[in-house]
Amino acid sequence: MNTKTIGVLTSGGDAPGMNACIRAVTRAAIYEGWKVMGIYRGYEGLISGDIKELTTESVSNTIQRGGTVLKTARSDEFRTPEGRAKAYENIKKLGIDALIVIGGNGSFAGAQALASEHDITVIGLPGTIDNDLYGTDSTIGYDTALNTIVECVDKIRDTATSHNRIFFVEVMGRDAGFLAQNSAIAAGAEAAIIPEDNTDIDQLATFIGRGIRKSKNSSIVLVSEKDGGAMHYAERVRKEYPQYDVRVSILGHLQRGGTPTAHDRILASRLGVASIDALKEGQRNIMVGIKNDEIVYVPISRSIKMDKPIDKELINVLTILSI
Repeated sequence: MNTKTIGVLTSGGDAPGMNACIRAVTRAAIYEGWKVMGIYRGYEGLISGDIKELTTESVSNTIQRGGTVLKTARSDEFRTPEGRAKAYENIKKLGIDALIVIGGNGSFAGAQALASEHDITVIGLPGTIDNDLYGTDSTIGYDTALNTIVECVDKIRDTATSHNRIFFVEVMGRDAGFLAQNSAIAAGAEAAIIPEDNTDIDQLATFIGRGIRKSKNSSIVLVSEKDGGAMHYAERVRKEYPQYDVRVSILGHLQRGGTPTAHDRILASRLGVASIDALKEGQRNIMVGIKNDEIVYVPISRSIKMDKPIDKELINVLTILSI
C-alpha cells in the first residue's frame, strides 16, 4: 500500500513500555518519510478528534517513562457502529492510511471491528501486562510487571517469616495465570493458584496438604485475581483451617506502573519498528508479535479468539521447588 500518514494510539490498561513503542513507531515512520498522527485517549480521542501530529522531538526522553504519553481511556461509544463511524470520519478527514493500535485483547477487538466495517488498515502491537495474547511469546509491559511483583513479594516474605503467617498475594492477569505462576517461581513462593490449573483437584487443599510442614514457618501463595481472588482463599483458610494465621495483600495497580525494564524497552522498540515494516510489506489487520526471538505476523482475529496456553511444566517446576 502507499502509506503516507499513520495514526498511533494506546488503548485499554496502560503497560510499561508503551512509550518506548510509541517512540519506535513514530521514529520508524518518520525515517520512511511518513507523517505520524498521535491519537490521545485511545478510541475516545479518535471519536472526539483529540489528534496531533508527532515529530521526532515529540517522543524524545520518553523511552524510560511508564504509562503512556498518548493517554488511554475506555470508550463505550466506540463499542457501537455509530461510534466507530464517527472515528472513521476523523480518520478520513486527516488522511490517515493506517492505524497502529498498542493494547490488549479489548483494544484489538475494537481495531478488528473498525477494519471490518470501514476501509482502514490496522496493525496491532501487544501492550498488556497480562501476557495473554495468542501468537506472541511476550507482551509489552509483562516483564516489568513481573519484576514489580517479585520485588513486592520479597518484602512481604520478610513479614510472613517474622509472624509465621500464610500470605495470599493477589496479582493481575484476568483469565491468564502467567503473572501469578512465573512470579511465584521467581519469588520462591510455595504455591500459585491460577485459572489454567483448572482440574477437579482443590488447589487450596493440595497446597495445605503439602505446603505447610514443620520445616516451614511461613508460606506465600500467589493468586490470580479471578474467581474471588486472594480474599476468597483467605476466607476458606479461616473457616476450614483455623489453626493458621492468614493475611491478604492485593497488589492492584502498582503492578502497572514504573520504569520499564530493558527487556520491555527492547521488545517495544523492535515491535514498533516491525509495525512500519509490516505496512511497507502491505500487511493488513495483523498483530506484530515475537516468537522464539523472531518477529511474527498473526491475524488479529486469531490473536483475540485463541487462548494462549500456559506451559504446564511451570506448574511442575513450582511444585518441585516448594518442598
